[in-house]
Amino acid sequence: MTFDPANRMAIPEEDPAAAQTRNERLRAMGVTDQPFPELDAIAEQLREITGASYAMVNFVIDGRQYFAGLSTPSGPQTLETGGAEPGREMELDQGFCPHVVSRGTALPLADVCAYPRFAGNRVVDELGVRTYLGAPVKDPSSGVTLGTVCVIDTEPIPWTKQDVENIKGVAEQVTTVLQRHERGQA
Repeated sequence: MTFDPANRMAIPEEDPAAAQTRNERLRAMGVTDQPFPELDAIAEQLREITGASYAMVNFVIDGRQYFAGLSTPSGPQTLETGGAEPGREMELDQGFCPHVVSRGTALPLADVCAYPRFAGNRVVDELGVRTYLGAPVKDPSSGVTLGTVCVIDTEPIPWTKQDVENIKGVAEQVTTVLQRHERGQA
């Protein structure tokens, strides 16, 4: 890990080989910079299941995060919290999904401010994010973590084991959608 003093946050080191494989696999599946209506629907389902205000299907591609699936209280067009509008793309040093991609495991943060490692993230101050729950979306053919399914809210939420299991199940749904999309492009 490296530390970014401007953001007061540790940023996960990127494995160049994994990043290259992830980029290649996402391109083969048709994930670049276009929203997927089917993934927007999955994000909406995830938001309803968890009760969180925002849900994303987020892929780490070409050194950035891209929300191919997004559900917000105002619709799937942009992620709007605290008056900021980052849209469907974020830098890698924002948010918590890069940590899930690096770890390859689910990450429940009931109150991000309770974790010094995460409290300094720009989304806490700029967007007002207080809670996060994310699970990895893995590529079965390469084993690489492609991205995440995640939810955030501006109020703390005490995540349960069932919430973690639910979000893992949604991550598996996303993998199925990606595989089906890849077969359709071939």
